[in-house]
Amino acid sequence: MSALTLHTVERDSFFTRLDFRSKLALMAAITLVAFVWESAALGGLLALALALTCLAAGVKFSYLRAVIVLLLPFAAFMILMQGFLGADLVRARLHGEALTPIFTLPATWPLIGGGMMTWEGVLYALNVVFKTLTMILVLPLGIFTTDVNAMVTGMVKLRVPYKIAFVFSSTLRFFPLLFEEIQTIIEAQRLRGLAFETMRAFERLRVYAKIAVPLILGALVKSQMLDIVLQSKAFTGSPQRTYLHEARLRAADYAVIVGAGLFVIGVAIAYFGWGIGRFGKW
Repeated sequence: MSALTLHTVERDSFFTRLDFRSKLALMAAITLVAFVWESAALGGLLALALALTCLAAGVKFSYLRAVIVLLLPFAAFMILMQGFLGADLVRARLHGEALTPIFTLPATWPLIGGGMMTWEGVLYALNVVFKTLTMILVLPLGIFTTDVNAMVTGMVKLRVPYKIAFVFSSTLRFFPLLFEEIQTIIEAQRLRGLAFETMRAFERLRVYAKIAVPLILGALVKSQMLDIVLQSKAFTGSPQRTYLHEARLRAADYAVIVGAGLFVIGVAIAYFGWGIGRFGKW
């Protein structure tokens, strides 16, 4: 559980010094390109480059490993589904071109006999997996490298209503409390003699399901306390206020914003002009 705990990076880097607005521009550019590209090769290179960038920015390798491990069942499911059952969809992407079979199941097998795994279906599934991985990895690159207060200031500078920015920052602050409470409940169960390490997967799921009740009750209590605190401080959500942290765009921020825009334009020209990034091309 600790590997997925919401946290910030522990060392200074180029990304920690960037303004949150420039990070949002970079995140938007990467997300848009990931949606546009249909090529599994380019999608994999984008996901790999993003993972290396996260490591360079200070995101822990244990977090990336946990994300990839959790994504493996989804990847296997997509490969099997698209490889065997996605022939019509893939053929439409290829405008009716013939598919390349990898292997065919014996016709004597019941239900699945005669099923054919296609290379194009596997590539389509890998593209979906890489898109999903990119969507997941782009979040820590912008969120983990930014202080919550700096996020709020940057969002207000972008004319986001202060109430929405406050709810967003409160949510980010709330998640670590939930993870900590989950760890506390599990430790209390261990002190009572419950050995999680020796349990089978199904037994662990039953225990985690029982944890949900005290966790939800604790979250409700904390939310009520937050409501009382805000009312006692006469919180109105007005953006007309002073801020401890100032948000300023520096030369590096402008360079990131311009670079993100040029990256999107270049990808669009290559995609629509030369077909680079289309399914079956690269």
